[in-house]
Amino acid sequence: MINESVFENFPQLESERLIFREIKVSDAADIQFIRSNDQVMSYMERPKHLSKNDSEIFILKKKEAYRNKKGIYWAIIEKSTEEFIGDFAFGNIIKENARAEIGYTLKPQFWGKGYMKETMVSLINFGFNDLKLHSFEADVNPENENSKKALIKMGFKKEAYFRENLFFNGEFFDSEVYSLLERDFIYHKKSTNKL
Repeated sequence: MINESVFENFPQLESERLIFREIKVSDAADIQFIRSNDQVMSYMERPKHLSKNDSEIFILKKKEAYRNKKGIYWAIIEKSTEEFIGDFAFGNIIKENARAEIGYTLKPQFWGKGYMKETMVSLINFGFNDLKLHSFEADVNPENENSKKALIKMGFKKEAYFRENLFFNGEFFDSEVYSLLERDFIYHKKSTNKL
């Protein structure tokens, strides 16, 4: 059901302030900076990247997911400085259901400046218009109020609350699942800015 031609050449896109390009192994230092940061990782039940090698392995897995048509992983680059400021992913793409899970991180110094909203608007539009997805989902720690607010602003709706369904670092965590259908996407546009 999805448009698999998207996996022939990596879709590099842009918005007013940002460029969304393929993640590279040379981005490992930036990825490690983000994924070892206490603020960023406080609501992510994932191991911190304790070394640059951890991040290199992570990046190679994301590149393999793209080759296998199971995910797309973008670096978020600020145009004015060419700085790597975060990442955004379509993961767990299920072709038969035209559905993908989104995941995202941003360096803390760029929080509260509208960069994630700009990213979501651009890349979710790409997902609906070009990849031909029917829906997105996001799995969120229930205590991550900022992430939930960002999703709701896009039109995501809460679908489920799972009690202690995730075991990480010796304890169980709850999770909430939000979903977005194309018809509910508040910032829907018919075209995508491609580079």
